[in-house]
Amino acid sequence: MAYKYKEIANELRKQIKSGKYAPGAAIPDQNQIAQNFNTTRITVHKALQLLMVEGMVYSKRGSGTYVRKDYTNEHSNNYGNVSPIDKPFGATKTNQGKAVTSKVLELSARIPTREEADKLIIPPTEPVYVIQRVRYVNGKVFAYEHTIMPTSITTLTKDILEKSIYGHLQSKGLQIEGTHRIVRADKASQSDVENGIAHQLGEPVLVINQLSYLDDGQPFEIAESRFPYEDSQLTADITL
Repeated sequence: MAYKYKEIANELRKQIKSGKYAPGAAIPDQNQIAQNFNTTRITVHKALQLLMVEGMVYSKRGSGTYVRKDYTNEHSNNYGNVSPIDKPFGATKTNQGKAVTSKVLELSARIPTREEADKLIIPPTEPVYVIQRVRYVNGKVFAYEHTIMPTSITTLTKDILEKSIYGHLQSKGLQIEGTHRIVRADKASQSDVENGIAHQLGEPVLVINQLSYLDDGQPFEIAESRFPYEDSQLTADITL
């Protein structure tokens, strides 16, 4: 199924790559783009979100959307293909054949912060789940996860969290399109020690922050995962 937001993103991407909008230049505002494509601002927002994930544009509150100043055609790739490091398979799928279990530390709901609502493209009054859990692979600590997810996406229970959230979403017919990830190193906190991610304070831990979205362009998850340094590595297949 061809979604309108992808059509808009594809056209804007071509215009940026062709040099119509130079690095640092503003692109038309959302109302103008919506008028040009005979669609809604929500659809345009989703298209721009996709280009932000790809690193082509950025948004300045109250000002507009701009082509990233460091963007060049050399940064371009085949955006139809997502490398393994960028595709949000989840711990269960990436550890097939192994016993993946979870210890649920929190499942609650609250009103999102302004930043969370903006990232998830939801009204500021729409509740979000707050999820904390420790993942284990073959009985060994694999990761600690802190996730924010709109309650409108699906109904979550402790039983689901003890298994696979992504598996549950897919069983409901929701297709996961991709994710924007920031990978960084950090020093272990007291929480990391308590959750078994680190042995002592200050020990290195691997951290992945991500914003994931469905195939209709709707962001569905803001997550931070923390991994023990001893068993953590990242593999990326880069196609030029």
